[in-house]
This record gives sequence, structure tokens and C-alpha cells, in this order.
Amino acid sequence: MAEIDAFFKLMHEHGASDLHLASGQRPSLRLHGDIERIKYDVLDSDKLRKLLYEITSQEKIKIFEESGDVDFGYEIPGLARYRANYFMQKNGISAVFREIPSDIMTVEQLGLPAVISKLANLPRGLVLVTGPTGSGKSTTLAAIVDQANRTRKDHIITVEDPIEFVHTSQNCIVNHREVGLHTQDFAAALRGALREDPDIILVGELRDLETITLAIEAASTGHLVFGTLHTSSAAKTVDRIIEVFPANQQAQIRSTLSDSIRAVVAQTLFKRIDKKGRCAAMEILIATPAVRNLIREAKTHQIPSSVQTGKQYGMQLMDDAIMDLFKARKISADEAYMKAYNKATFRPYLKKEPADFTEA
Repeated sequence: MAEIDAFFKLMHEHGASDLHLASGQRPSLRLHGDIERIKYDVLDSDKLRKLLYEITSQEKIKIFEESGDVDFGYEIPGLARYRANYFMQKNGISAVFREIPSDIMTVEQLGLPAVISKLANLPRGLVLVTGPTGSGKSTTLAAIVDQANRTRKDHIITVEDPIEFVHTSQNCIVNHREVGLHTQDFAAALRGALREDPDIILVGELRDLETITLAIEAASTGHLVFGTLHTSSAAKTVDRIIEVFPANQQAQIRSTLSDSIRAVVAQTLFKRIDKKGRCAAMEILIATPAVRNLIREAKTHQIPSSVQTGKQYGMQLMDDAIMDLFKARKISADEAYMKAYNKATFRPYLKKEPADFTEA
């Protein structure tokens, strides 16, 4: 057993989402959104480097020493998987580990809206799960893929950097590919996937023009494609995809995207006040004919209105989802206010001046 594994066990026992190891500081855990120090000695760079290199392949060490940062996956059998990132900073080497649970929670166990389950049964198209870093996008996607794995008889290919949730083949065949280990990059994996008889393709991150182009192409040619973006709302997600393309291609991509997109789920996490843990609020956009028309005609600013009137399809605005959590007394007024789009809706519930005075 590696010496660093003791930190992972402590992290797992406390239900922490992240472990922070930084040269010149004591180790820390992120517990329910807050950083908490561990009662341990300050780590110097040499000691921390020794701890980290014990679980790192020579290939990843070489990349790290040449570039100053590296990502990879690490697994402790029977405990959990971890997404690792090493980086250099002023005091020396540092690392952050995100725990990826071994057990994949279902949509029902996560308490997500029922329409999320239906996304797993779509025959084709593009489904995007978006939100800031650490908002639970991977957990939501894992629940959707798990639903497909249990209920469909298809071939699922995931392309991630690194592999996070591991799905054991059930009714489906599931193949996991890691960027840098099993394939050169996302684009190369997507090009290859189109010749590998897939029904469902999960792309860990749509991060550049080529990857987005290939994902839309795959969705347009009869595949169900899931992907993530770091955007905060459904309308901004559509705009973000289109803005990646050169100006002279944007009209064409609007048309193609309007035909291929099926749903956008934008989510953010909130610290709970009713019990320990966090819960997700979701904005859900379903690509109805009216929504497709707005995308095609460059009227994405009208998408929130369509979401508001599309509740019968399972659509909901982020602020409505936040209000539901607040009224159920699961989150505080301060949390609701800080993460809402329309701050005025939640200002009357605040007991003191808002922390972010720039949005008052």
C-alpha cells in the first residue's frame, strides 16, 4: 500500500470530495464545499514529491516535469477512484485529488428530476450537461449512462481525461478510453469511435473546435452523444458552441446544431442546511420544435421564455429549481441568492446585506 493511501482513506471516511496537498502547507480536505485542514505536519516539497511519485507512472512523471502539470486517474480497489492533478507553484509541487465513488448512484438516488432518466433512452442526438467545475456534471452523466447500461442493448464508448466513473458492462457493452493513455486526444478518439459501431458516445469535455465539430457530426449521423461544457445556463451553452466556430460558419452550425441537439442540463451544487451534504439545482432545456427554431434563427435570448413555458416537457429554469430547494428548506437564503440569476427574487429573504455587494 502506498503511503499516500492513508490520506485517501481519511478522505473517504469523512465524505470529502477533494484532497489538497500543497508544499509549505498542511493537507486539507474539501468537506461539503468548505476547505478543512487536516491535523498533520506541514508538507515540504521533497516529502510531498516522494509521496506523489509513489503512485505515478514514469510516463506521467516525465510529462509533469516537462510541463509543470499533469492529469491522471488513480484507483484503490474496494475504496474509490481518484482524478489527480499535479501542478507546480511558488513553494514547490502540489496536487489535488477528486474522489470518484466506486458505486454509481442512480437518477432516483441522486434525487434528480424524472426527465433526466428519459435522456438515457433517446435514440440519437446531442445531450449536454453543463456547469462550473465541481458542480456534479460527471455524477449526473454517470447516472444517465448507468440507466442506459441497465435498460438498453447497445455499445457505449466513453472518452475521458482521465477515466472517472467505471461502468461494468450489463445489458450494454461499455468501453472506456482515456486521453493520453488509450488515445491521443478527444478528437482522435471521436474519429475512431465512428468506426467502432457505437450507439452511445460520452465525451468527457467538449473543449475545442474539432471535438465539438465531431460530436455534432456523430449526433447528426444517428448516435446518442453526451458531453460536458463549463457554461452556467442552457442559452449560454448554445451560444458557447456556436461562438467556437468562425463567423462564416456560424449560420450553418446553427442549422446543424438545431437538428442534432436534444437537451441541455445546466447544474450547480448547494450546501444543504437540513443535513450534511450538498444538493443540485438544475436548469433543463428540452429541444422542442420551438426551441430548435430559436437556435436556427439566432434568437437564443428567448430560450429562457421557452423553458418557462415548457414545464410539461420537463423543462425548468435554474431560479425556479433554486426556489424549490429554498422553499423545501434544503438550502439557505444566502446560498440561493449567491447562485441565482435573478438576485431580486431572493433578496427579500436575506437577513443581512448580500456578501457580493457588486450584484446588490
